[in-house]
Amino acid sequence: MSGNFETKLQNLGVQLPEAPAPAANYVPFVQVGDIVYVSGQISTGPDGLIKGKLGDNMTTEQGAEAAKVCAINLLAQVKAACGGDLNRLVRVVKLTGFVNSTSDYIEQPQVINGASNFIGEALGDAGKHARAAVSAAALPFGVAVEIEGIFQIA
Repeated sequence: MSGNFETKLQNLGVQLPEAPAPAANYVPFVQVGDIVYVSGQISTGPDGLIKGKLGDNMTTEQGAEAAKVCAINLLAQVKAACGGDLNRLVRVVKLTGFVNSTSDYIEQPQVINGASNFIGEALGDAGKHARAAVSAAALPFGVAVEIEGIFQIA
């Protein structure tokens, strides 16, 4: 195993929430062998939905914070997939981030860095991952960011 991830998160001042329930007709994650596919997690924090459109009414920095919240929700789903033991996580394989942005906004990678940077800080080498960061004309409920992930567990 790569370490005590819960302790690393606590040291960062992060406590994982309960895994968010699906908002429509799908499951929050699917496990195939040692791979867990986590459905898209929207930017929902303790204070509710983080809404906005990058390039219009939200800054890149605010978008990066929303992406970090998505990453926290992804880890909550992984913890649920691991029966409550986040230390079963072997590595983050890939993240795909969707950014609610205007047609001329080009900083999607910097927004999704909010998730990637947090994952790297919290998980170290186990957090190194492949990634995509793409623009979306709109996202569910008007949220700023949605991120899905693929994870390897033991």
